[in-house]
Amino acid sequence: MRASGGKSGVTPMLKNITIGQYFRGDSPIHRMDPRLKLILVIAYIVLLFVASGIVGMLLCLAAAVAFYLIARVPLKMIVKSLKPIIPIILFTAILNAFFVEGDVLFSWWIFTVSKQGVLFAIVMTLRLIALIAGSSLLTYTTSPIQLTDGLELLMSPLKKIHFPAHELAMMMTIALRFIPTLIEETGKIMNAQKARGADLETGGLMQRIKALVPILIPLFISAFRRADELAIAMECRCYHGGEGRTRMKKLTFHLVDLWGLLVMAALFVGILTAVHFIPPITF
Repeated sequence: MRASGGKSGVTPMLKNITIGQYFRGDSPIHRMDPRLKLILVIAYIVLLFVASGIVGMLLCLAAAVAFYLIARVPLKMIVKSLKPIIPIILFTAILNAFFVEGDVLFSWWIFTVSKQGVLFAIVMTLRLIALIAGSSLLTYTTSPIQLTDGLELLMSPLKKIHFPAHELAMMMTIALRFIPTLIEETGKIMNAQKARGADLETGGLMQRIKALVPILIPLFISAFRRADELAIAMECRCYHGGEGRTRMKKLTFHLVDLWGLLVMAALFVGILTAVHFIPPITF
């Protein structure tokens, strides 16, 4: 099973960014209606904030792993999707550990770590991991075209108040689609600059920031060029927005969607019940 789009010329650091990738497959999650998948992802995010506590977060994370296994998406993709935000996770955990008041574990200078702070930091870390893993599964198992149609149909009732549902869905999907393309382009530019003697990995903070200028300028030029080419291609195909537009494949609900809805409802009730009856973890 391979992601759509090649990765040639991409540095190891950029390979860890997996946002926008789509893995072709025939699993039950792949066959589900994109509208239902969007709703279930929102429900899963709500569950992450309702089922507070370490037990609830561990159960939600276990559910995400089970969904990856059902979708037959490699579990290593969870790790890859987390690598770019590890600094944010660590920063959030440290802030919660130091600034949440409670029973003091140890204190040094102006820093105080409490039991409640450590527990809250663990909960926030697990919540962020489960949030990224669950939301990433949506793009891993849904093609950009399906995602566009699902978003547009979900927002279609807002057209009555002249909300640009089609345009917004198209912009969001194009942005997701071009993330892997821009990552690949960034890798090529970095390799080209290194071949010309550019030093991108040594020096102080300011030197590294200055070293990014020869990368960002060509990247912006390439991004604008691709946007212009895409606009011309859409105009050549007589694209004029969503008015009067028809679809080759109409979205319909099937039996697998009913099963997905029932599983998510059972998961929601089961995790909330388990959190209610299982005593909270303390130390």
